[in-house]
Amino acid sequence: MLSSDKYYLKIGKASDLKSPKERLIYRAFEIMPGALSWLTLLGVVFLSWLQPIWVAFFIIAFDVYWLLKTVYLSVHLRFSYYKMKKQIKINWLEKVKSVKNKDWQDVYHLVILPFYNESFEVARETFQAIINSDYPKDKIIVVLGAEERAGQPAQDIAQRIKEEFGDQFYKFLITTHPQDIVGELAGKAANITWMAKQAKKDIIDACPAGRDKKIPYENIVVSCFDIDTQIFPKYFSCLTYYYLTAEKPTQTSYQPIPVYNNNIWEAPSISRVVATSGTFWQMIQQQRPERLSTFSSQALSFKTLNDIDFWTTSIVSEDSRVFWQCLLYYNGDYKVVPLNYPVSMDANLAQTFWKTATNVYKQQRRWGWGSENIPFLTFGFLKNKKISLQKKFHWTWIQIEGFWSWATNAILIFILGWLPLFLGGDKFNVTLLSYNLPRVTRTLMTLAMIGLIGSAIYSTLLLPKRPKKYGIINHLGMVVQWILVPFTILFLGAIPGLEAQTRLMLGKYMGFWVTPKQEVK
Repeated sequence: MLSSDKYYLKIGKASDLKSPKERLIYRAFEIMPGALSWLTLLGVVFLSWLQPIWVAFFIIAFDVYWLLKTVYLSVHLRFSYYKMKKQIKINWLEKVKSVKNKDWQDVYHLVILPFYNESFEVARETFQAIINSDYPKDKIIVVLGAEERAGQPAQDIAQRIKEEFGDQFYKFLITTHPQDIVGELAGKAANITWMAKQAKKDIIDACPAGRDKKIPYENIVVSCFDIDTQIFPKYFSCLTYYYLTAEKPTQTSYQPIPVYNNNIWEAPSISRVVATSGTFWQMIQQQRPERLSTFSSQALSFKTLNDIDFWTTSIVSEDSRVFWQCLLYYNGDYKVVPLNYPVSMDANLAQTFWKTATNVYKQQRRWGWGSENIPFLTFGFLKNKKISLQKKFHWTWIQIEGFWSWATNAILIFILGWLPLFLGGDKFNVTLLSYNLPRVTRTLMTLAMIGLIGSAIYSTLLLPKRPKKYGIINHLGMVVQWILVPFTILFLGAIPGLEAQTRLMLGKYMGFWVTPKQEVK
């Protein structure tokens, strides 16, 4: 249990706080992300009418910034790609055996796999990937977590998985998360917290047969995956190496790169572009560890997880929130180490194109709801006086600027950039600036779009082997699809991000939306 002075680590929303003053402060922080985004967008509209010359210069400056940022990120993407290819080739199991003063065989891996209504086939592929890994299976504990609200079908799937794979690990545990627990939000965070606590009670603290004493918490590394996450063969040995060589292994999270290769050939182009763009962003972030926080599949010490009293069960974005919990708990002395090693997941795929597009939008909106961490972080910084002001500013700026950019940049570039021409009036439209504005912005954006060539190249390099049922035309489509980027970053990026921030601003809190997993036939 957390000490009373760390109560703020479990806040889900403003109403969770008992003090009216604290509720007001937290609510103001909830309003802030959406307010900043809307003030930016509405401010540009208003100033395009009132001061069109100012806005025109702002647009040109912003387009230059966008071009430079594209070049900067493209360089990081290039280095990240080659780093990842190098990491894949390393024999990590041999390398981990050479670590001095530490015995790799003391390290156990606890794999947490929650599921809801996904199929047996999706779960089976994930388990088969674990079996195919090079790490000794007698050092792996697997917890498969069903939801009571999913009914008997989920129980049947769990039992089928146990029958096929259960005896191949050191320990295998099936849990069922009860529904309607007071204070919980139905979703992943509540389930994985239940799973981890059950594993602690039934396995870790139970002194399993054949052991004189329980496994030390600091010797257990927890990997929390979605049920569709298929690890690459050397994932556990790579993770073990980084864990043993970390300066402070229990004050560190370990982040692989999510690639969406499980069904990439089957998914429609719009889903592929959004998924691969997400991969590119995570690859870029791995080259900037000072800005890196946790996302989706990740790992951390069980001691760490126990120290922070596990995940917060009343939120949507538990994958990123856990990092902020750790940062605040350890008074700023916590970081994420990039593994530069991939894990494979599913891209959005539904029965129809429009259903897939809808699911992509909903998933992006859910990820955009990660802006709920901004009020959590800023409020936590107010309460924790032991974290340096520099570190507080560093992380606050990264989060606010990141979500502001997500919600506004594409709209500023593709829509609002033309407003001075329409709202500036005759006084502006007769100026030389009004004549040159479209030409300057068009040139800058054309140069920025050259980055799409790099995206097309790296996306094809990341592809798994083409199935026999697909021809060269399908391969060509993997390149041509990148012309969709202006559409995807606007309608499947900025707009769902802005909607999420608007909901948070208005107090219309989101529930957890489970991304449907469509099995590949």
